Formats: sequence, C-alpha cells, structure tokens
Amino acid sequence: MYENNLYDIEEAQKGSQEAMTRLVENNKGLIWNIVKRFNGRGYEIEDLYQIGCMGFIKAIKRFDTSFEVQVSTYAVPYILGEIKRFIRDDGMVKVSRSTKELAIKILDLQNDYFSKNGEEITIMQISNILHIPKEEITYAMDSLKPVTSIYEESSCNVNGDENCLVIDKLKNKVDEQNNIVNKIAIKQLISNLEKREKEIVLLRFYKDKTQAEVAKVLGITQVQVSRLEKKILKSMKSKLTC
Repeated sequence: MYENNLYDIEEAQKGSQEAMTRLVENNKGLIWNIVKRFNGRGYEIEDLYQIGCMGFIKAIKRFDTSFEVQVSTYAVPYILGEIKRFIRDDGMVKVSRSTKELAIKILDLQNDYFSKNGEEITIMQISNILHIPKEEITYAMDSLKPVTSIYEESSCNVNGDENCLVIDKLKNKVDEQNNIVNKIAIKQLISNLEKREKEIVLLRFYKDKTQAEVAKVLGITQVQVSRLEKKILKSMKSKLTC
C-alpha cells in the first residue's frame, strides 16, 4: 500500500518541498493509522496528525534508499516517537495516582530495608510485606523509569567514543525494524487495556503462567480467563491490522 518512490525521496532529501509534500500525501494513510492509536488523549486529532507528519519527514531525511525495507516500515518508529515525545513533554502521559503512591511506598520500603540490612529487598519480599501481587509491584516500579526517546544519543560502539541516535542502531537489519515496530505497537495496546485485562496479558505471555495459575491469582475461574484472553487477543489483533 505504501511503496517507496526513490526519486521523490532523493529529491526531498535534496530539499524539494514538492517531493516531500507528495511523499506525505502518499503516506497519509499510514500516518493516520498511527495517530488514531492516540485518540482520546485530550488532543485534537488533527494536531496529532501534524506531529505525525513531522516524524515522517524526519524519517524521509534519514532514510537510506539502499535499504531493503519499505520507507513506511522505517518511518513508523519516527512517527510514533514524535507523537509520544510530544505528549510526554506536554505532560499528558500520566501514571495514575494510586500507582504513584504505591511506587513511592515501594521506594521508601527499599531504602529502609537497605539501610537496615545492607542488601536489596526482593520483589517477593515487597509483595509479602505490602500484600500486593508481584505484578502490581513490578508495574509500579517500572512507572518510575525514565522514558528513553529513540532520538536520544547513545554510544555507537563498544569503546563509547562515537555517538549516534538510538534509532540509528535499528537501521541495519530488516528484522530489527519489524521487531521494534511490533514491540512499540504491542506495548501501546497493552497500556490501553483495563487493569484485569493487562494482568492477564502480563501473566500469560510475559510470566508464562497457565490459565489455571492466572485464574488463581485473579480469583476467577479458568473458563473466565480463557474467554477474556480470547477477547483481548482478538481486540489487539484487530487494532494491529486496522
């Protein structure tokens, strides 16, 4: 659907506004598909589209026409990154108050335990002390980690004497491009799930728990877990392919 136009790409990289406009127009369906994932965040959808276009233009300027990859595939991380960075910098990506409070409580517990025992407290110990599932502990701790932008500088080699953008490390292999696109898309879908749905996905596919084990953790039946799992996967698949 979104095919490379090498002439337009090369002309756009040389500064042709007309060629860049054609490329954006020909790939607006791609940009809109990504923008729609952020609908309901409190922003005008048209504004997010313009931000997405900025990400696409950055991708075109960095695209290597010798790549054995469609420019649309290469552009996805740029479009996603530009929109997410805009929302993050504007303060609209927020962790819930309850998660923040839990994270602070965990930090206090970690510091107190280390000062008394001289070693790090484990997630299982925190879970037992606070009477909270391990998954919630992990989620709260992860919420405190800083977001890494794909446009941040990082060492390009083991000696650390050269810097490049994180995104530049992803452009040598086609498989890496597909992997990063899929991971970003799936992470976004999981973050939009309801609390119980998110727990099911994390337990089943990231913690390798059986449906019976998940049912025990959530206090529901295995049949309910099976039905919810099918519903969640069907919904996620439809959003990925839309």
